[in-house]
Amino acid sequence: MVLTWRAVALAALGVVPVLLTRTVATVLLWAVVVALVAAVDAALAASPRDVSVQRTVPRAVRLTEHARSTLVLRNGSRRRFSGVVRDAWQPSAGAQGDRHPLDLPPGEQRRTVTVLVPTRRGDRRADRVTLRALGPLGVAGRQASIPVPGTLRVLPEFASRRHLPSRLARLRELDGQAAVQIRGEGTEFDSLREYVIGDDVRSIDWRASARGQEMVVRTWRPERDRRVLVVLDTARTSAARIGDQPRLDASIEAGLLLGALASKAGDRVEMVAYDRELRARVAGAAGPRLLPALADAMAPLEASLVETDWPGLVALVRERLSQRSLVVILSTLEPAAIETGLLPVVEQLTAHHTVVLASVADPAVAALREGRSTAAEVFDAAAAERTELERAAATMVLGRRGVDVVSALPDELAPRLADTYLSLKAAGRL
Repeated sequence: MVLTWRAVALAALGVVPVLLTRTVATVLLWAVVVALVAAVDAALAASPRDVSVQRTVPRAVRLTEHARSTLVLRNGSRRRFSGVVRDAWQPSAGAQGDRHPLDLPPGEQRRTVTVLVPTRRGDRRADRVTLRALGPLGVAGRQASIPVPGTLRVLPEFASRRHLPSRLARLRELDGQAAVQIRGEGTEFDSLREYVIGDDVRSIDWRASARGQEMVVRTWRPERDRRVLVVLDTARTSAARIGDQPRLDASIEAGLLLGALASKAGDRVEMVAYDRELRARVAGAAGPRLLPALADAMAPLEASLVETDWPGLVALVRERLSQRSLVVILSTLEPAAIETGLLPVVEQLTAHHTVVLASVADPAVAALREGRSTAAEVFDAAAAERTELERAAATMVLGRRGVDVVSALPDELAPRLADTYLSLKAAGRL
């Protein structure tokens, strides 16, 4: 049984007769009256157990977008249900207005809608549905919490998709479908076409131009059908917060943009998430099915508080790739982790593949480097400079081993990695 504010008000009214009589018997008598009224009112309320509840929720929604959780309630009792229903979700689901007044005659059904605005990616699960039925006087009622399972998968935001049109335009330039200003956009001859202003004059085919009346240029087809393996490191270093989000989220954004771009370029994209064991894998998806598959696989990933098993990761790459491919590792550039983890095994990768290491830089370190106002800020700036020097040294060592390193702030990592992919493709290194 639950009591409402009306029960409290009714009890407060007892102050008047108590002050007039000033006897203990009056207090007890008024308490009995209040208890009796509340018990009768609760007994006359409809039973929440007689209300059936069904939940409808979309399977997935992108982070920052809205979703709707719909409850269908049917009153199976002989009494009118008058009260409140609460559709509870875990806090990160962002349920807004989850309490709904409900007036439900016997045998009828109603729908209630709760708007969800998730604040984190991953699987967001519904809690119990609480039904509170009040009696005719509204003094007391009955309440029950019923488990009604529901799961909403929150996909990564993919905010970096705003960079995709410009990179696709660059890709079309490489493909010879637009005016080109550089050479080396591929190694396979594609076709001849009429010269347009902006074309590189070194691409002019003088013999073909002499045979006709128009100036023509050669176009080159970038390498296609190459394999691109995106390796997402989900070990402890990916749990570090860079800005207001984990490093893993920035890596996911970069992986999604690279996957979308490489798919448009005609390459075969595969993704694995690994720390000491395989967490997720996407293989065999292409075209319009690739990006949804990547987002769905990456959505529930969380960083594990373990060290990366780099020999195991190399073995996994060997298992997945039998020909020379582009291997993009989204991990950290921390000197200690590189020295003890990646360096001892990196040559086993670079001997057979083109390897790119993409790592997000911490904007807090960049901000500390600017401080010079006080002695404390100078010490902080010195420490930040030392950190950057160590990262630069790690980059140089990896470069000597044949690894291309991309290090950028969270908002810049995805486009920088896409630019690196296009540069490798233009140079015929895939």
